[in-house]
Amino acid sequence: MMQSAIPLVHPLAGTTTDASPWLLRPCQDSTQQARDLALELADRLRAAIDARGQALLAVSGGKSPLALFAELRRQDLAWDRVTVLLADERCVPDGHPDSNGTLVREQLLQQRAAAARWQPFFTALPSQPSNDWSEAELDQLADSANQQLAALPWPLDLLVLGMGEDAHTASLFPAAPGLARALESEQRVAWVRPATAPHARLTLTLPTLLAARSIYLPLAGERKRAVFDQACRAASAEAPISLVLHRALQPVQVWLAP
Repeated sequence: MMQSAIPLVHPLAGTTTDASPWLLRPCQDSTQQARDLALELADRLRAAIDARGQALLAVSGGKSPLALFAELRRQDLAWDRVTVLLADERCVPDGHPDSNGTLVREQLLQQRAAAARWQPFFTALPSQPSNDWSEAELDQLADSANQQLAALPWPLDLLVLGMGEDAHTASLFPAAPGLARALESEQRVAWVRPATAPHARLTLTLPTLLAARSIYLPLAGERKRAVFDQACRAASAEAPISLVLHRALQPVQVWLAP
């Protein structure tokens, strides 16, 4: 069930409060953000491997994390003990220009990170337009993904999220068909069909995101900063990123670049 909104003060808006469930890391620019965050993630991965013998890392797709991927793939750690999966994926065939999986394999799982284990949501899709997927077909696709991911060492050790200017994160899009289930499902994966973006999607569900041991949210630019500031004020399904900020089991680490 959705909880009532809990207004909280955003520390960088003028008042600092110990009740704020996020940590802010201002960065000089996007280059510093990518470099320093890669070092931080590498340290967290090493710690997870030392503690549990393996690490589970979920990352987001799109253009925003490319600089981070370029830095992270060069980090010296036991990548063969790291499993990498996506926070969300578009329902498109492998190799499609909009495939997050193709992007992660080409941009992150290279150099030292090539030794990591890659865990996709699905292995093959028919090359039909993603908007032609029926709800029953999407249910089957999500069920299959849940079966594939069931044996992973949950919860996530590290989760690197992104955020759109509509306040979506992963593929939790405001008012999208499938959103209500993705916000409440006990399954790891659910489908969402956004009206404001191409392709039906599979996404890690909100409870799965919230349970991650460490959550990172790198942001850059004034427009995303304004969306973030608004999301800090209250938790609402109209701004899904706010649900992560306010309800994660661990403080969300927000890295801000101009």
